[in-house]
Amino acid sequence: MEQKKILIITYYWPPAGGPGVQRWLKFAKYLPDFGWKPIIYTPENPSYPLLDETLMKDVPKNIEMVRTKIWEPYQLAEKLNKSNKKFKAGQFDVGKNQSWKSRLSIWVRGNFFIPDARVFWVKPSIKFLEKYLKENNIDTVVTSGPPHSLHLIGLGLKNKLQDLKWIADFRDPWTEISYYKHLKLTKSSDKKHRQLENAVFKNADITLATSYTDAENFRKAGANAVCITNGFDESDSGEKAEELKKGNKFTLSYIGVLEQLRNPENLWKVLDELIKENTEFAADFTLKFVGRIDDKILHSIENSSLKNHILNLGYLSHGKAIEEMQHSDVLLITNFPNESSKGIIPGKIFEYLASGKQILSFGPDKADVAKILEETQAGKHFGYQDTETIKKFILEKYELWKNDSPFENTQHIEQFSRKNLTRQLTEIL
Repeated sequence: MEQKKILIITYYWPPAGGPGVQRWLKFAKYLPDFGWKPIIYTPENPSYPLLDETLMKDVPKNIEMVRTKIWEPYQLAEKLNKSNKKFKAGQFDVGKNQSWKSRLSIWVRGNFFIPDARVFWVKPSIKFLEKYLKENNIDTVVTSGPPHSLHLIGLGLKNKLQDLKWIADFRDPWTEISYYKHLKLTKSSDKKHRQLENAVFKNADITLATSYTDAENFRKAGANAVCITNGFDESDSGEKAEELKKGNKFTLSYIGVLEQLRNPENLWKVLDELIKENTEFAADFTLKFVGRIDDKILHSIENSSLKNHILNLGYLSHGKAIEEMQHSDVLLITNFPNESSKGIIPGKIFEYLASGKQILSFGPDKADVAKILEETQAGKHFGYQDTETIKKFILEKYELWKNDSPFENTQHIEQFSRKNLTRQLTEIL
């Protein structure tokens, strides 16, 4: 039987690195197993914040790729201020760390480029794809954001092609994401952001969310929303937990990008206290970073007792990052502290789950992450102001490590495998 075609409009595609690329890379990998032929539409000359050539191995052989040129203003922004490179990854300085150049750059980003700096790709893409979809008999399209400007491509195509089935995939929320309030928006700019978001919600046939809370919030805003979380790919798993040997250090690891808005300052204070109070712990402990850690966070930690306990490996390929998860004892995950972020489920939590390691999580109360950790028995979720309970959790895991006692195994994680999630997607389609 001939496979149905689905056009996936995504900014992030290998060799892009980081979490944004993996969701639709993995869906594209498994869609043919369920009778769908994915076709990828992506920029010819994107400006990626991170590169990871190893992800090319997951790109399906002979997959059809469609590319057109994009113009982005990031080169101009980086000339104004080198820290503007963070914008590509949705990061920027906040609070006392903001220089006047940072403040100006953030204001320009929020008010001149709505919804984001990839907006200049929207009109050319609508013109090109209207013809392409007709000529190739494709009636199903996915747009994946951020960048949320890609949803405007879907909106434009939906307005021109009435029989088009359009799925708007929100890997992160638009106006409800934590950094939105830091964009220094004027009233008119805020209104425009919200009008565009509302138009996407109202016109997309299906809005996909990556968390339970986001799906509920999108439904309240008028979207036909369904949750399909991110997940882990069993083919990426590497060594099994029971085959791994105990390391010579008790290692707490953070894998990924850590920016100022998700900095667990209280954890660093707790670890600083433990090192000063407990000589055994101090001799055995390592804090490992894999990925891009904000310079100001790193500088702060290096001015504490943690200085001699840091192992900063920098950005590694996806495969190497998974290896570092497996050679850790506790894995750290952080979320934005405000209540509106309780629906954010960082993608790496699923690979954390697959590693079989215990997870130390920070974020708002009643977060979706807490629900997953409770269901899988994979760790514990804390508020940013907790102190004694954090210290107790870390010491409990340290004692288990010291006595060669196995940590609790994770449970019920099969539901988060990429293949099972792709099956869910095709059932919706």
